[in-house]
Parts: sequence; structure tokens; C-alpha cells
Amino acid sequence: MKFSKTIITIFLLAISTISCSGDDGADGTNGTDGAPGATGTANVIYSAWMTAPAAVAETIDGTSGLSTTINAPELSADILAKGTVLVYMSFGSGTYQLPYTSTAGGAVNTVTPILSLQKIKLFRFKHVGDGTTVGLPTTLNWRYILIPGGVQAATSKTAKVDYSKMSYEEVCAYLKIQP
Repeated sequence: MKFSKTIITIFLLAISTISCSGDDGADGTNGTDGAPGATGTANVIYSAWMTAPAAVAETIDGTSGLSTTINAPELSADILAKGTVLVYMSFGSGTYQLPYTSTAGGAVNTVTPILSLQKIKLFRFKHVGDGTTVGLPTTLNWRYILIPGGVQAATSKTAKVDYSKMSYEEVCAYLKIQP
């Protein structure tokens, strides 16, 4: 009995849905195209390429090296806590994401960013603690990309983006920003 009531209900719903049709009204007019918007992904902030002031000798956590600082006025406490900060160094014909390890100066060394509110310290240190440093020339160019938390939120269906596995050009294309 319950089965036949279900079948009758479905049948009546199907008939009423099929038999109903709305009156056709006049087609509306097409709107005009708006002006093109700014490039980039919403809320992503990026700097122009810049040089940094001359580096000075500094010891951080017992490691001697050279450091300099670039201003990043948009680097907020919220981005530091929940976002992603990408820092790039450009020299010669290449662009490299920090931290960047090389054998410049004949020794293995790393240039790494140290983030703080509105500032990015660039610190270069040798892996061998022999008391010497490798230069951090003012001719190097630097750029940062700030991605607030929530812009690239991971879900169970979407894996979080690993920017460290992407080239600079791939990051720019992904975030729709000018290289």
C-alpha cells in the first residue's frame, strides 16, 4: 500500500511538472561590457623589483652573516600569522625563491628571508662557521609576494598549493601577476 502511494505521488508530481509551462516573455537587452579589471588574484600583494641597502655584519642565533632589510609596508600581523610570504632574488639571468643556497664565494651559503611586521630581513650566511662571510651585493634585486590567509584555502577536494615547487614564472602565472 505504501509503495503504491509513493508511485502515485511521483506520477502526479511528474505530470504537474511537465504540464506547467510559463509564458514566454520578451528577451531582455544585452548589457555592455565593463572596463577591464586590474590583473592579479584578489587580495594578493606584490612589490616591484627593488634593490636593498648595503648589508652589514650580523649574528643571528649564533650564525654570522650579512644582512640587509627591505620595507614591506603591507606585511601585516595577519599575513604573518595566516598567510604566505614569497621572497625572490634576481641576478644574472635568473630569478630564485628564498631561501636560496649556492656555492658563491667558494663556499656553500644560503640567503634566507626573516619576516617581521612591515619588514623583510635578507640574511646570507655560510654553512661553515669559519668567521668569514659571503657578500650580499646591492646589485641584487628583490621582490616579495604576500598572499593573505584564505586566498588559497585548502579544502578536502583541493590540495594546498606548494609554491616552493613552482618556478617564479609559474607562481606569477598562477597568481596572475606581472613577472
